[in-house]
Amino acid sequence: MTVKHRPEPQIGQLVKTLKGRDAGAVYVIIGISDDRFVLIADGDKRKFDQPKRKNIQHLELQPMISSEVVHSLQESGRVTNAKLRYAVNAYMESANSNA
Repeated sequence: MTVKHRPEPQIGQLVKTLKGRDAGAVYVIIGISDDRFVLIADGDKRKFDQPKRKNIQHLELQPMISSEVVHSLQESGRVTNAKLRYAVNAYMESANSNA
């Protein structure tokens, strides 16, 4: 039996949801609960103060990590919703330009 190794999620990494009513939406990982769940927010529908707890298996990890979000969380333990929106919009623009 082979076990497919999934890459580890990182704080500040952008993800696309695969399951649930928000399927297809893009979020930023702002916290890691345990080895199966992460906390995600986008600064718009899901604010930093009310993140969504999501199973890692229901997320598609994107190769982009937002350095602004990472630095802000390291410095103050918080990140503004504007920075989350900026990270999501920057990813969407880069994805649209690549397509």
